Amino acid sequence: MSIYFLVCIAGMIATIPFHFLSLEHVKLQEKYGRERGIRIGETIGMAQGWLFYIFWMGVWLSPQPRFTLPGPNLSVTIPIINFTIPILHVAVSIPFVASGAWLGIKGVQAVTLKVAERHRTERIVTDGVYSIVRHPQYLGGLLSHIGISILLSAWYSILSTPLIIAIIYLYSWKEEKELIREFGEEYEEYRRKVPMFIPRPGRKPGRVEGGRQGSLGEEEKRIKQEAKALGSSR
Repeated sequence: MSIYFLVCIAGMIATIPFHFLSLEHVKLQEKYGRERGIRIGETIGMAQGWLFYIFWMGVWLSPQPRFTLPGPNLSVTIPIINFTIPILHVAVSIPFVASGAWLGIKGVQAVTLKVAERHRTERIVTDGVYSIVRHPQYLGGLLSHIGISILLSAWYSILSTPLIIAIIYLYSWKEEKELIREFGEEYEEYRRKVPMFIPRPGRKPGRVEGGRQGSLGEEEKRIKQEAKALGSSR
């Protein structure tokens, strides 16, 4: 097993406590004051997030044995890097990578890139892909991991999938613990209605009924309607 691969796996594991720390908004603000606490948490969150994905890419690209799925012995070669990819691997990997990319992009669009990078939100998003699963970006990352591992025939990478699932679960568990602390029953209600990672059959993107907040546009519209009604009553 290559040293580079082991370093990348160790690096992913090493990011866990820093991710936990970046989510403890209340504790950081109590210790350092509101503005400084927010700044420290966001800085740690951004640095940890980029390091995590750099190590994750290293898992895919590090030197490792290659595997081949059973099937037709057809392949395509990339001349510049002299790398051969079985056609079957391309066909199998596309649905994983495409669905993973879609979930990741839609997840970032729903919460904004700033929130995704800095691990700090001021509202609970319950619409779009967040009405299907509570952690669409992590689910998208896992699907892409499987697809890229198959595309690159990366044997160690595909074997590391259970460990990466465990890391992602720890990330999600801590995030939800802090969201419950910050939003209380509002987030508990969302948890009861939407699964963590595995979508319910037949569920389409939409707004979770009963949720107190959806998209920012919907929230602004509601506030304007209430203000208009209040002005009319006067």
